[in-house]
Amino acid sequence: MTGGEKKTAKRPKLGETGHLSGRFFGVLGVGVLVFAVLNFGDLQSFGAMLQRAEPLWLLVAAALQGITYASVSLGWKLVLDKARSPLPLFRLIPVALSKLFADSMIPAAGMGGNLLLVDRLVTLGVPRGAAVAALILSLIGYYAAFAVFAIVMLVLLWMHGKATPLLAGVVTAFLLVALAIPGLALWLRRRGSRPLSPFLEHLPIVHTLLHVVGEAPARLLRDKTLILGVTACNAALFLVGAATLLVCMLALGHPIPFSTAFIAMMGGSIVAALAPVPMGLGSFEVGSTAMLGLLGVPVPAALAGTLLLRGFTLWLPLLPGFVLMKGAFRSVRRPHRSKALKVD
Repeated sequence: MTGGEKKTAKRPKLGETGHLSGRFFGVLGVGVLVFAVLNFGDLQSFGAMLQRAEPLWLLVAAALQGITYASVSLGWKLVLDKARSPLPLFRLIPVALSKLFADSMIPAAGMGGNLLLVDRLVTLGVPRGAAVAALILSLIGYYAAFAVFAIVMLVLLWMHGKATPLLAGVVTAFLLVALAIPGLALWLRRRGSRPLSPFLEHLPIVHTLLHVVGEAPARLLRDKTLILGVTACNAALFLVGAATLLVCMLALGHPIPFSTAFIAMMGGSIVAALAPVPMGLGSFEVGSTAMLGLLGVPVPAALAGTLLLRGFTLWLPLLPGFVLMKGAFRSVRRPHRSKALKVD
């Protein structure tokens, strides 16, 4: 067997790893069931809060969450348009819903939903290289926005006199993660098909990226205007999330400043990224509630607002997200017709 054949054998197409996708979907299905059982009390609390909350503010919160799915989809659309493989926004929003659902259920530093993104876009008729570019640029944009807003959060905490060395250390640790993941994607893209050490190839994030990053057109990854556009779309996720938390607190009769909601949103997101507990059990809630309490919000009100926010971001999309994810895995598990490799 030649060296080139060994490389090909080591790196099958992501869409051809149906057994891996099946196992992932099985874990996800069990995870949803366990999550529902373990968090049944939270679900009951969410229902109780819905009953006593102001209906108008609840409608506003639901509308804001719709914007998050549109923002993610718009970032992909910018890349696909630039790659001359356009798709209408309404066809991308279901993909965004299933991806954000997977990211919530299996955080893994935000990598949970990337397993199927490329395959879903290819299924919709997008050339594989353009789909891979959408994945890499969305990673870069997401973590660039996340890193900038983490620093903004630390500055706001300093302005409130709450920037302790512990919080500074947590933010610094997150910044290392935020720089490492897109940096890893670009490094794998530049090094091409040269084999890695077995240890690196078996790391989950490396294993996911390794099969796809080499196919992204270099011209798209060097387009600074495109990167800024995708970053802006991902920045909207955090801003809209903070606005949703603010609206949830208003719905419960506990108004807070936007800066407080923003700090809590970022604090919860950072804790969830650094502590990828299976199914995200309580990690975001702990971070968000702790930040709200640190800024003077009564803990019962902070927990109630955070749980209401999680109801909109996780519980309400749970069923449609799971159904869309199931359809995505069925698509991936279909056998792909092998094509002859064209050598220039």
